Amino acid sequence: MPIEEEEVAGEHDDDNNNDDNNNDNDDNNDDNDDNNNDNRQMDKADRRYKRHERENRFLKKSSEDYQVIEEVFDKPTMMVIQKMINHGTIKSLQSHFAAGKESKVFIAEGPDGSPLAVKIYLTVSAEFKKRMQYIAGDPRFTEIKKDTRSFIAAWARKEFKNLKAAHNAGIRVPAPFAVEKNVLVMEFIGDDQGRLAEQLENLEVTADDYRETVNQLTMLYQKANLVHADLSEYNVFKNPRGEIMLLDFGSAVDIRHPHSKQFLVRDVENINRFFTKRGIDVIDTDLLIKKITGSK
Repeated sequence: MPIEEEEVAGEHDDDNNNDDNNNDNDDNNDDNDDNNNDNRQMDKADRRYKRHERENRFLKKSSEDYQVIEEVFDKPTMMVIQKMINHGTIKSLQSHFAAGKESKVFIAEGPDGSPLAVKIYLTVSAEFKKRMQYIAGDPRFTEIKKDTRSFIAAWARKEFKNLKAAHNAGIRVPAPFAVEKNVLVMEFIGDDQGRLAEQLENLEVTADDYRETVNQLTMLYQKANLVHADLSEYNVFKNPRGEIMLLDFGSAVDIRHPHSKQFLVRDVENINRFFTKRGIDVIDTDLLIKKITGSK
């Protein structure tokens, strides 16, 4: 017989007081085990909360931001944001104010306390698989790795380069300040009263708005050597001063791109369709293409 069983059998010959004492000890042990389990669970939960708080200390979250944290802030993205904070590019990340299938845009506090826009490209987005046509064939990007993270990083650099070229040429676009992997920092389009630029889709438009949109497209082609390639009423905006601005330059291509003419035709058709729907007289597509490209 095993030793444990012999000892238990011997206990049956002891008096009843020993049995009562053993029962009391068992109850106390059970209570201690429960307390220890509760303490361990509390400690684990506390550590997990503190770790989450520490990892997201750069984000001043409002309630609506919690729904996008898991989607946006994977560990590599958090490391990029922290690097930008450490290098003084931004002080902190605050509420998000715009969202698309491929990215989320946040307000950030700049080094001088002024607002900046931080565009974070979603590394989990399947939309980028559809975007190869806008980067393959662009002479500025000849060696692009096709794994998702590398492609998205190249896409962020592409938008940065496009914005820089357009801004330097005098086109009204957000000025780009920094890019790192899937994070782009740029000018925040708003004013001191908190008013943001608004999409044409949400505004009353005039013939002057049409002429200025055409003017911006013409400058983009002739001075910056770019075609927007994804233009519609959803990425033509009016800033708080009432000026037409072009946004979302990830798809923009160099005019040497083999499909640049095809993309330009689509841009023009989209803009003409929108303004026609709003009762504005527009220029015939073929004539407008010639005007934009400066051809006779």
